[in-house]
Amino acid sequence: MLMPQFVFGVATASFQIEGARDTRLPCIWDTFCSKPGAIADNSHGDIACDHVNLWQKDIEMIANLAVDAYRLSISWPRVLHQDGTVNKQGISFYRNLLTALKARNIKTYVTLYHWDLPQHLEDQGGWQNRETAYAFAAYTDVISKELTGLVDSYATLNEPFCSAYLGYEIGVHAPGIKSQQAGRQAAHHLLLAHGLAMQVLRQNCPDTEAGIVLNFSPSYPLTSADQTAAMLADQYHNQWYIKAVLEGQYPDLLSKLNINVQPVIAPGDMAIISQPIDFIGVNYYTRIHYRNTEDNWFAEANIDNVPVTDMGWEVYPQGLTELLVSLNEQYQLPKVYVTENGAAMADHLHEGQVADLARVSYYHTHLNAVHDAIIQGVDVKGYFAWSLLDNFEWAYGYEKRFGLVYVDYSNQQRILKESAKQYRRLLQQRKK
Repeated sequence: MLMPQFVFGVATASFQIEGARDTRLPCIWDTFCSKPGAIADNSHGDIACDHVNLWQKDIEMIANLAVDAYRLSISWPRVLHQDGTVNKQGISFYRNLLTALKARNIKTYVTLYHWDLPQHLEDQGGWQNRETAYAFAAYTDVISKELTGLVDSYATLNEPFCSAYLGYEIGVHAPGIKSQQAGRQAAHHLLLAHGLAMQVLRQNCPDTEAGIVLNFSPSYPLTSADQTAAMLADQYHNQWYIKAVLEGQYPDLLSKLNINVQPVIAPGDMAIISQPIDFIGVNYYTRIHYRNTEDNWFAEANIDNVPVTDMGWEVYPQGLTELLVSLNEQYQLPKVYVTENGAAMADHLHEGQVADLARVSYYHTHLNAVHDAIIQGVDVKGYFAWSLLDNFEWAYGYEKRFGLVYVDYSNQQRILKESAKQYRRLLQQRKK
């Protein structure tokens, strides 16, 4: 597993850690956080981990972990003004950050969109509006020029499933819209944005690796009678995105949807969406069981007596192996990075220590699962632990902790958990 070419990293996202809300435009998550009951602990991202002010200390901490790479996202509302011109303060923040990482020989994996859409674009329809895809391409053009020579790898989008399904279809994420038609149309426009952005990246930085990050929750039937439900869920949630990106078409399920909820697809869209990519990022946390419903659809089903994380998600490491192998069998995959994998646990700070042994076990078993996939022929080139820091966990606020590093939000103190120390030990051994 400890191959010299294999990239080990940690990952974060802008809205979840940056804070400094007063130095950027409002985004859809600011608006969503202000809605009563939207966030479990009624919190927001105004300060979060205060990373905008503490970034130098955070980079020292990243370097101290002995990782090869840092995956971060750019905040669209931090780097552009509403008229599309550059926010020089915002761009300088990222330029300084990336320069400091390069000085420490830490590779930079930059995600252009990790869910923080500028609110003024949402006011015009957000991802339901086709024009947002072109606005994203224009934003990509600015960023890829401004950060020339500082980025090792670009991902266009992080988890378009979450943006579309959670944000526009069932409404549990920003912007909180509940409409199947809105969800399907948003998904299409997100994928169109990816394709348009890939064209821009190829033109502006042809020698820089570029791809997309997709999340997968493998679908399993609850009983042998629920195979159809698992297949439908897999097409709707997982294959919808990867099939469009790699093969330029949606799953057969598209034609089975009511005509009123099918997305409007303009001629040429699927060719744009399926631009060649250098890598695919795979985010994996758990699997999901499904059962058939009376209307020939699918519904999630809980199973009992299995180990779960603090999110209530089953700990199922072999699901990562099975996912990677199945994708490799179904598609002509480019190289693969596991761009997110990790666990929220009920961490407790005791005498300056966090003995998160359950998380240590989670990482150990899931790294072995990646190893098993490589043995079975999947071209996995890297692994990024989610997350570097405890942070704003979207609709859960600050109640859930995914970090390798414990954050005391009262004073912004960072404390390495046992999982961080063990991850560092693993990486240091490899470099000897």
